[in-house]
Amino acid sequence: MHPEFNDKDDMKKLVLALAMLPMLALGQTLEECQQAAEKNYPLIRQYGLIEKTTQLTVANIQKGWLPQVSASAQATYQSDVTGWPDEMKTMMSGMGIDMKGLKKDQYRVGIDVQQTIYDGGVIGSQKRIAREQGKVQAAQNEVNIYHVRRRVNEMYFGLLLIDEQIKLNRDLQTLLAGNESKLESMTKQGTAAESDLQNVKAERLNAVQKATELASQKQMLLRMLSTFCGMEVKAVQKPQVEIDGNGMTTENRRPELKMLDAQIGLLNAQEKALNAVLMPKVGVFAQGFYGYPGLNMFEDMMRHKWSLNGIIGARVTWNIGALYTRKNDKAKLQLQRDITENSREVFLFNNQLEQIQQCENVERYQKLMTDDDEIIALRQAVRRAAESKLAHGIIDVNDLVREINQENAACVQQSVHEIEMLKEIYDNKYTMGEVKR
Repeated sequence: MHPEFNDKDDMKKLVLALAMLPMLALGQTLEECQQAAEKNYPLIRQYGLIEKTTQLTVANIQKGWLPQVSASAQATYQSDVTGWPDEMKTMMSGMGIDMKGLKKDQYRVGIDVQQTIYDGGVIGSQKRIAREQGKVQAAQNEVNIYHVRRRVNEMYFGLLLIDEQIKLNRDLQTLLAGNESKLESMTKQGTAAESDLQNVKAERLNAVQKATELASQKQMLLRMLSTFCGMEVKAVQKPQVEIDGNGMTTENRRPELKMLDAQIGLLNAQEKALNAVLMPKVGVFAQGFYGYPGLNMFEDMMRHKWSLNGIIGARVTWNIGALYTRKNDKAKLQLQRDITENSREVFLFNNQLEQIQQCENVERYQKLMTDDDEIIALRQAVRRAAESKLAHGIIDVNDLVREINQENAACVQQSVHEIEMLKEIYDNKYTMGEVKR
């Protein structure tokens, strides 16, 4: 055993790493790229922000059950104050009692404390509304993130198509190089003109230029997809799907429908809040202040001194003003429900149109692909015959080049049909909200 692998665990790790190499060489699957792109997309962080914001909002609303404390201070000067009648003052003065009366300048520093005992369900309804608003925001965020999948689809299948074109271009170069070699021998033997050799060589160089363009496009798409997914994508795998004509998704699970459900839930919570506003409210309160005059008015008329004063009690309030607008408020909420349901109908209608188009496209590509193999076989036969005819001097090199290009075009067309069909299938999965997580 090699000295670097004298430990069995190290050997196991090496075997595992070697076993993983073929898997890594295959490249990323479409599902892996979609999931990575969603996790890498900046909007994914809004889920946590929305949740925290909702929690803070609910916590603040819950604090409505805590005692509400307010402090105040005031100083006033009055044009007139409560005083004793002149007859009373004269009588009191005769008895040796000095009735000063209240001073016109008055002062107060106090604290008010109010505690809600029963609010008719207002705080509870506010918390429900806050939670439903959080659900709407989260659903909207999910819709925005879901749209990332379509962009990944475009880049992914663009890469698959370029890969197929690169492969076919390589085959074309090989074919042209073979004919170029034959013509070179024929030129040396004097059975072919130099211009024929130059013609085929020029076609091969055109194919080389096309390969350079394809390689550049592939590199650009790989960099874009890697940036989008937040990981290095070196290659992509062609999805393996069974085409049986009935494999298209029919159940709609798009996040837009969840968002509309969340909006309906918010409207329901807002309607329940209308009932809570009409209920009576019960609470207790306490007021305390230090100042002049106090609650004992007669005492303060005789002695101009600051004093401590306090009041405690219970209060029942019932504001029926909401009855004036209740009918209109409920009508507005119903109109918003109707608008939301209409948006659902419009979305499902457009969604169904997309599905019909995608299903028809898949069926069309299936029909086209049934003839592709036969067309390629026929083109190959014609090209081989042209090569034989050129060798016998029956046709010129232009005819051969044309047949080679037509064979290559047929192969490219087959690849386009296959990749476009796969793309339509996965676009249908996107349209109907089929997501693997």
